[in-house]
Amino acid sequence: MTDVAAPELTPRAQQTRAAIIGAALALFRERGYDATTMREIASRAGVSTGNAYYYFSSKEELIQEFYAISHAEHLAASREALADQSDLGIRLRDTLRALIGVLAPYHEFAATFYKHAAEPSSPLSPFSKESSPARAASISLYREVVNGSSARMNREVRERLPELLWLQEMGVILYWVHDTSPGCARTYHLIDVTAPVTARLIAATRVPMLRSTVSDITGLIDDLRS
Repeated sequence: MTDVAAPELTPRAQQTRAAIIGAALALFRERGYDATTMREIASRAGVSTGNAYYYFSSKEELIQEFYAISHAEHLAASREALADQSDLGIRLRDTLRALIGVLAPYHEFAATFYKHAAEPSSPLSPFSKESSPARAASISLYREVVNGSSARMNREVRERLPELLWLQEMGVILYWVHDTSPGCARTYHLIDVTAPVTARLIAATRVPMLRSTVSDITGLIDDLRS
């Protein structure tokens, strides 16, 4: 966890910061987001409450660290899975499977936490301004998924596809949050079924009669961004 600490911090400060993050994530898993207080996080980390607030002004900031740590783990797991694979459907499948594997220890916590993340005005929302670094990093991963594949597509689709795949990831996470099957088997099945379908739909965008539809979709995405 020390890898996520700001580089200008001293080694001791990095250690303290990492201890606070580790304590927060452990308590979130054990007690849930709502039931955990900054005082309890500080106590678990072995620091004063004031010291905890020095590094993180709120639990919301700690959740942003959770996003960053999860993404770093997801990136590493995905790159390992994608190293020798060029098929877009398989690359997408393995990337989404890697994500669920990374998030697995937080499944119970996610069931209580994502009610906050689902609120449009919440800083915990993946669509919020506060979450923009994590969102941009995830979209960048999907850009790697697309650009490292052998799939052929027009320029408009290629430019916007990483963001669309990130939105697909959001849908998978929402399904996973409510998945009570053993080992979240239904989520893995959902990924295995939808990833190749997504790849086939992307391939279909090269059909001439669909070009106007593709332009309409990309225009809609641009409107939503503005």
